[in-house]
Amino acid sequence: MTQYERRQSIVTLLRGKPGLRVTEIAAALGVSEGTIRNDLTALEEEGVLARFHGGAVLVERRAIAHTSFSDRHREHAPEKEALARAAAPLIEDGDAILLDASSTVYYLAQTLTHRQRLRVVTNGLDVARLLAQNPTNTVILIGGILNPDGSSVTGLLSEQMLQELHIQKAFVSASGFSLASGLTEVHVEEAQLKRVAIRSARRVYALVDSSKLGREDLTAFARPEQICCLLTDERLTPEWKTAIEQAGIALTICVLEA
Repeated sequence: MTQYERRQSIVTLLRGKPGLRVTEIAAALGVSEGTIRNDLTALEEEGVLARFHGGAVLVERRAIAHTSFSDRHREHAPEKEALARAAAPLIEDGDAILLDASSTVYYLAQTLTHRQRLRVVTNGLDVARLLAQNPTNTVILIGGILNPDGSSVTGLLSEQMLQELHIQKAFVSASGFSLASGLTEVHVEEAQLKRVAIRSARRVYALVDSSKLGREDLTAFARPEQICCLLTDERLTPEWKTAIEQAGIALTICVLEA
């Protein structure tokens, strides 16, 4: 088990039984208490959990504000539209695709209404409703817990379902991207789901507008080398363009409409 996998296992244990002690976590994962203490310290610094003497509890997720989907949909709309236009030709009739629940990917879904026989896997309710209107499509809404803003579902049921699927192309967005951490998310549950989705996909396309470049949020879900292509808008700086290309990441710069 890698360090990353171990820390995700700790989060899963704490979600099932709040307030576990170091000794209990170490026994459950078969590692030393010193290793667990180091993991708990790192997770506390990320804001995932809070330490108490001899153990830890998850931070109450409701304390993190969920911006409504409609609000997120309006933010950086020209950039998201440009990313959607550039990504749409990557999807052909009959493709098996995964679309995440982000507002950016919803713009992409809006360009796909005339595609035929798509097999769409998504945790986004708005994406599912939109693409299910075409009777030739098969839309699989992965199950789980409905998130507070009512736009998506996450949880173990979703992750288990994704593990059994073989997806040709995954289209995901993120709340941040850096060359050190890759794609990151502010919400742990969304990040966990996207992590599993990426493992199920042959190719991963990241739709990230330029305002998110250089931002690192709470949880990483995709390393730079896992990304088939990064699509961003023409407002990225020359420094970022050079850095991404030097890192060996395929880059598509999307032109904004005049």
